[in-house]
Amino acid sequence: MRRSGELERAIMDALWEAQEPRTAKEVLAALTEEKLAHTTVITVLDRLTRKGLARRERVGRSWRYAPAASRESYVSSLMIDALGRATDREAVLVHFAHSMSGSEADALRSALATADDADDADGANEGGQSGEAGQGRHRA
Repeated sequence: MRRSGELERAIMDALWEAQEPRTAKEVLAALTEEKLAHTTVITVLDRLTRKGLARRERVGRSWRYAPAASRESYVSSLMIDALGRATDREAVLVHFAHSMSGSEADALRSALATADDADDADGANEGGQSGEAGQGRHRA
């Protein structure tokens, strides 16, 4: 049996793979790996909606669910949450950097350069002063 977090991820995968919002019944049909009760899927979908990970809309007598954000945005938020739990953030980032492939490191360098450019533009627009929130955020 799946743990709660694993079931949430499986249900989010079913939503991301869909081309349009799905009912709980359609989500259940997409989860073919194990037997789940319809009410379990509804409970998890409601929990995901309360967490802001899914959105829902009423269509007739049913709710239709869709992801509230992209898979990449969701995974990024998980990474940020995990980093927030670290007592030594720099050590975590160093370990993370060492686990990357060359192409992943190149993508990260490019993203950091883009973020630096945006920070520089923001600082120029604010009289050259940048806030604490951005300081030290992505220096390697």
